[in-house]
Amino acid sequence: MSNDTALAAQEPKTLKTDTLFVNLGPQHPSTHGVLRVGLTIDGEMITKAVPDIGYLHRGTQKLAEVRGYHHCVVLTDRWDYVSAMPNNLVFCLAAEKLMGLKVPPRADALRVVMCELNRLASHLLFFGTYGIDIGAFTPFLYAFREREMILDLFEMVCGARLTYNYIRLGGVMVDVTPEWLAKTKEFLDYFKPRLDEYDTLLSFNPIFMARTQEVGLISAEKAVNWGLSGPNLRGSGVNYDVRKNDPYSGYEHYDFDVPLGKTGSCWDRYYCRVQEMRQSVRILEQALAMLPHGEVSATGVAKVPKPPSGESYAHVEGSRGDLGIFLVSDGQASPYRMHVKAPSFLNLAILQEILVGNKVSDVIAILGSVDIVLGEVDR
Repeated sequence: MSNDTALAAQEPKTLKTDTLFVNLGPQHPSTHGVLRVGLTIDGEMITKAVPDIGYLHRGTQKLAEVRGYHHCVVLTDRWDYVSAMPNNLVFCLAAEKLMGLKVPPRADALRVVMCELNRLASHLLFFGTYGIDIGAFTPFLYAFREREMILDLFEMVCGARLTYNYIRLGGVMVDVTPEWLAKTKEFLDYFKPRLDEYDTLLSFNPIFMARTQEVGLISAEKAVNWGLSGPNLRGSGVNYDVRKNDPYSGYEHYDFDVPLGKTGSCWDRYYCRVQEMRQSVRILEQALAMLPHGEVSATGVAKVPKPPSGESYAHVEGSRGDLGIFLVSDGQASPYRMHVKAPSFLNLAILQEILVGNKVSDVIAILGSVDIVLGEVDR
């Protein structure tokens, strides 16, 4: 027997590899916040993924127990800090149920306008940063050009560009001016053609589609079982939108569609958000066209509200899904208990399942498609 033959006989028939543990984050440019994911990989394939949260925990649910109801609205700005208007709204809706407040029609319409503008701003942030995640930088410049215009509108009406505190108990902080309405309509006329540009730049780019289609698949059954909501749920083809299924603030009076995906891929979740921007424009045009006259705040809102003992629940369709607030009152000036049902927290949990079996190169594409904000996850 030759030496070569003898060596071949001694070699193992299968090549064995060791698994490797890799930390993704918590300081990583594509984790969309302070998130750590512990990845166990075998070669290029992920065998285990453990999301590690809590780095941004600020205890806002506990803080609410020693804050007045008006002061709690300020806390809500800090959850989903790129979409603060729906945060303000959901707390006010729950508190108004406890207090028995009736919001004037004009205030309801302005709440819808602000929340839909904020949905546009939030989805533009997703659109721009998701392109960077995949390797396309140019869409980011386009998205932030339009997003700055929306933030300018917010600054005109409430003086802030991130933490707005505009929606208040019983209505809104201040009425909008004719100049603001004119600028908002001007922005919508400018923005509609830009959506077609986004599709050309990114949505139907062959490289982008190859990186996102058939990747990170979530079936409709799995999406429901994990409690997903928002575009992550609708991307799997499940038709659920709080604005349609349990309308609030007069959403039942607006004509709009609920975009759905087909396969639950990264691309489906991405394109649901792009289509939702078109629907938000439709809602905004209708709201501005039929904006009622009248007061923007309910009468009889106490400076130090003390709702009667009881409990209430309210939820809204936030930019990232079904955002809910459960409030308990014991008749005092602060809530006895506040619990936040945060969509990002539930949407994030499924990562431990859908990352397994994918390649390391697909981790950021999948994570980015879920579109989490860690302020809302940790609270």
